[in-house]
Amino acid sequence: MTPTVVFPVLVAGLYAAGVYLLLDRSLTRVLLGFLLLGNATNLLLLSTSRAGEPPIVGTAEPAEMADPLPQALVLTAIVITFGVSAFLLAVIHRSWRLVRREVVETDEEDRRVAARSPRQGDALDPDDLDPGDLSREERAVGRAVGGPGDDVEHRFGERFPDAASDDVDLPPTRGAAR
Repeated sequence: MTPTVVFPVLVAGLYAAGVYLLLDRSLTRVLLGFLLLGNATNLLLLSTSRAGEPPIVGTAEPAEMADPLPQALVLTAIVITFGVSAFLLAVIHRSWRLVRREVVETDEEDRRVAARSPRQGDALDPDDLDPGDLSREERAVGRAVGGPGDDVEHRFGERFPDAASDDVDLPPTRGAAR
């Protein structure tokens, strides 16, 4: 059997398209990228195996038999891809039910945490900090998180006392009459 250039080009194309889709903010595209990566991996594993007789003892000589290991690895990869795809679909569905969009937005709190100095690290206990040592921005962030009147969960609990905050069947909170 002569080597062909079709399989490596196809595998490279599937990997490139899968990685490109994984880097998008849309969760649906992330799912499609993951599926492309899984299929590229399966094709790569199958292209490494050699064709031959079925690997059943007594039907052919051992040198003429196909290697069953790549086939077993592909079956395992299919099951793993299916499981992770089901999980990603559940995450996409949950995201859609909560905020009616499946695009991951830029999180300003993550940017604020990434821009903190080492003195403001997560290892510091907020109870041990003196408010006089903090800058104006740090005090504003601490006040937004610390006080019960400014806490989002607390305000939500006052507005909807019978509902858990992570329940997906909550009444809409934007634009509702108070």
